[in-house]
Amino acid sequence: MRPLTRDSLKKGAAALARKDPALGRWIRLIGPLDFRPRPERFHSLCRAIISQQLSAAAARSIHGRFAELFAPTKRPTPGKLLEVRPQRLKRCGLSGKKVLYLRELAKAFESGPLRRRRLASMDNEKVIELLLPLPGIGRWTAEMFLMFCLGRPDIFSMGDLALRNGIQRVAGQKLNDEKILERSRGWSPWRTVACLYLWKIAHWQGEPGD
Repeated sequence: MRPLTRDSLKKGAAALARKDPALGRWIRLIGPLDFRPRPERFHSLCRAIISQQLSAAAARSIHGRFAELFAPTKRPTPGKLLEVRPQRLKRCGLSGKKVLYLRELAKAFESGPLRRRRLASMDNEKVIELLLPLPGIGRWTAEMFLMFCLGRPDIFSMGDLALRNGIQRVAGQKLNDEKILERSRGWSPWRTVACLYLWKIAHWQGEPGD
């Protein structure tokens, strides 16, 4: 499966603007996206676990301290993470549960079900099915991995509050789950591109045409 590229982002944005004029007004206001999938599979999942239930600022701060443990590259590997004592991980600001989740993730990559798995060649649901049994990884985390690491172009995460806020702002009204899903299906096969705009829309100051 081909990951998103600069060219496909532009193609997706143009297709979305044609399909959904209300979203198209926001796309023109925000402009081109700056997005590249993160190539490090293990590090991307570590980052996702660290970010759970935290503000963006808190997540960046804790992740920064976490990455410093793996200087000079600042890129954790499963083996190196397992060598770090849990207490050192906690001093980065991680909870006991997140330390456990990170260590179990490292074991899965080092000698468990994720060892040498070619995730890039698997379909979306197969990747999710492989990740969900790991402690600390729910569907939202798996979907973020599909978007931000594998660069899959057609993912929408119903469990993401900012996406829900963004889509309702585009619609100009509150929407129930059924309506949110219905509208997001209309953006296929570029739902990830729509999500990248929706995250910006959810926090954007002003409106199209202001």
